[in-house]
Amino acid sequence: MNIFWACLLLVAGLLILWKCAELLVAGAVGLAERLGISQLIIGLTVVAMGTSAPEVAASIAAAVRGAGDVAIGNVYGSNIANLALVGGLCALIRPIRIQSRIFKREIPVMLLVTLLLWPVLHNLYLSRPEGLILLSVFAVLILLTVYMARKDKKIATENTEGKISNIEYRISNTEVKKNDNNERNTQYATRNTKQCVLFVVIGLAGLALGADITVRGAVFIGERIGLSKAVIGLTIIAIGTSLPELVTCAVAAVKKQSDISIGIMVGSNVFNALLAIGVAGLIRPFEIVQRLAGLDYWIMVIISGVFVVMALIGRRISRINGMLLLCGYIAYLVYLFAFSV
Repeated sequence: MNIFWACLLLVAGLLILWKCAELLVAGAVGLAERLGISQLIIGLTVVAMGTSAPEVAASIAAAVRGAGDVAIGNVYGSNIANLALVGGLCALIRPIRIQSRIFKREIPVMLLVTLLLWPVLHNLYLSRPEGLILLSVFAVLILLTVYMARKDKKIATENTEGKISNIEYRISNTEVKKNDNNERNTQYATRNTKQCVLFVVIGLAGLALGADITVRGAVFIGERIGLSKAVIGLTIIAIGTSLPELVTCAVAAVKKQSDISIGIMVGSNVFNALLAIGVAGLIRPFEIVQRLAGLDYWIMVIISGVFVVMALIGRRISRINGMLLLCGYIAYLVYLFAFSV
């Protein structure tokens, strides 16, 4: 591969990312509407899990190769990027409005999961039982999220039925026509639901492909212009595994789908901490270096806390907050460069 093909891969990868992110957002929003589930829940589960796939895959691959530090570092860097880089850029595009309910459930869960890593990793070793504990917590959270989504849907349905309970159809012909229309609408909804699912699947697959192509091109260009492998790994690769979240959230922000954006950011951080680290530890127990249980860990905690405080102020992430988050991420990269090269 030469520099021309590397640049071509970079551009092609970005285009694939953007287009597939549009498909993913469109499918996720449509799916939420047709299933009667909030966009926030879809963002927290289906979309967040899909966009977290690169981080999970990278951590598993690192664990298999015995590079536990890479697995943990990948999660730290991605979680920081999700809130500071992705959150900052999306807020600059359009301020991110946050529902009050997310402060009661999802955001506290994200903070608790982040803090849960401390007792697991502070002894500088991740064992199989600890990995299993993280995966068990992940499974419980998924089940609770699905349960709450179904409960919210049931309440909404009961309220709707209560409003229309007094409506009666006295003419039999009208009832027949109504039933025929309902059947046609059900078929139409089924077709639309299948189409939405297809959009989500294509979008997720495309995001993985686009991220891989983009990273390959960027790494080659970085090496050719003289960047060290350390700098490439800590910048290009770290940002590369967060590209699906970045592009999908950016598209959602442009389309005024704040619930999708915040759902992806919060959900991805939870999945990274529990699923990526849990699977990595279960596959192959490993030791980690002191810095990953020290300053690097607390930087992740601080960024998470700052993001939550900003969200609490005015129930949104404003453009000013977005700029501050981006400045914080740049400062983080400077720290990495100064102490890792």
